[in-house]
Amino acid sequence: MTIKSDRWIRSMAFEQKMIEPFVERNVGKGEFVSFGLSSYGYDLRVSDEYKIFHNALNPIIDPKAIDEKSFIDYKGEVCIIPPNSFALARSVEYFRIPENVLAICVGKSTYARCGIITNVTPFEPGWEGYVTLEISNTTPLPAKIYSHEGLCQVLFLESDETCEVSYKDKSGKYQNQNGITLPKV
Repeated sequence: MTIKSDRWIRSMAFEQKMIEPFVERNVGKGEFVSFGLSSYGYDLRVSDEYKIFHNALNPIIDPKAIDEKSFIDYKGEVCIIPPNSFALARSVEYFRIPENVLAICVGKSTYARCGIITNVTPFEPGWEGYVTLEISNTTPLPAKIYSHEGLCQVLFLESDETCEVSYKDKSGKYQNQNGITLPKV
């Protein structure tokens, strides 16, 4: 597997609509948390739609039976995540991952240096949709997330062969997700 460069990412975005909307250069140094194309990745943006976790109604989190009432829907230019808690959000960008590519989403250091962690998530070959992002506030203070700015970076790894069964082939449970998607079994 080879990590793919800005040239390849740009080409795939324009020719195969791998990322839409696509920002062709890295934007925001000094003004925003940066987003857009970088040397060997793409810094995706977080939308203004969030599901903020609260524990007022449920004493336990069960990934096999999560209760939608454990989240407060929120829309805004800034999201405040409570101390030692988390929120779900979605990407601004829609992704279409080729069947010979595995993409990995990693956190940005700007947020990590503040104790705000984005879960490392693979985008499997053939997966398509908006990314549901998990943002953890590991600090004892409220944490601010800026909508429409960079949140994490996607790295693209291309294989020398296509997988036998892609995410699309197996009709993966998160295929074509449009909004923030809670866990499914």
